[in-house]
Amino acid sequence: MVRMRSDTRRHSTPDAHSVVTVFGSARVRRGSPEYDEAYDLGCALASSGFAVCSGGYGGVMEAVSRGARESGGQAIGVTARVFRARANAWISNQVRVGSWQQRLFELVRRGQGYVVCRGGTGTLVELAVVWEMLNKGMMRAKPLALLGPFWLPVIERVSQAEARGRSSEGPTRGDRVLFRASSPGEAARYLAERLAHSVARKAPARD
Repeated sequence: MVRMRSDTRRHSTPDAHSVVTVFGSARVRRGSPEYDEAYDLGCALASSGFAVCSGGYGGVMEAVSRGARESGGQAIGVTARVFRARANAWISNQVRVGSWQQRLFELVRRGQGYVVCRGGTGTLVELAVVWEMLNKGMMRAKPLALLGPFWLPVIERVSQAEARGRSSEGPTRGDRVLFRASSPGEAARYLAERLAHSVARKAPARD
């Protein structure tokens, strides 16, 4: 059963249009701890003033969208015509694209920040693409949080491999672009703080 948050007060964020893209498994079932965690993440992000963007289907995507909507927030779903599945019922704005690849990069493009929940090969690809783009400086710096310990063994093995020598493709920042969040609330706070800092640096100086 989904746990309803007792405190859904909205907190101001530096940018009312900030969107956080959440990646996670479509196979997570309602009533599971993973579903409840993603639901709590949606609540925490919406209560912090973020719109939530996801792949729009079931599992983690449904749970985070439901949490966001039931906390008064917006849930964007990026779906692809190549899939037969329908968008979940809690999506408030569906964005349709043609292919899996277009869907992936639209999810990346729309996020001012990212949270990666547990998942399978699809989520692994999403994590790898965002991590690589940040790692190589292929897009501007954006906060990236891993929720829970699920991905840590992968991150540790990759970091060990990179530490063995300098890449011939140029300098990387390794796992320094990643934040390990132990709870949905910690993930939301991290994103709010990082995005507030980013906006503050861009704000013009006042006389």
